[in-house]
Amino acid sequence: MKSFISAMDKLPKIVKIILALPFLDIVWVVYRLIKSISKKNTLGIVLAILLLIFGIPFLWLIDIITIIISDKVLWLD
Repeated sequence: MKSFISAMDKLPKIVKIILALPFLDIVWVVYRLIKSISKKNTLGIVLAILLLIFGIPFLWLIDIITIIISDKVLWLD
């Protein structure tokens, strides 16, 4: 799990932005889930599962903005 997290963190910014586009944004939802599981964050796990099931139509836009600004996706840490 930690290798997936570190691999996603080391991706170039343009690849992160491409993965944040609509329909590809599921990659970042899975990333959030795995990150929460590895940190044993119960709230994060529940929120990630809810995002995975219901999704948020504007989440991709938030991801793109936060990647451009801070080079990472917004999540509970």
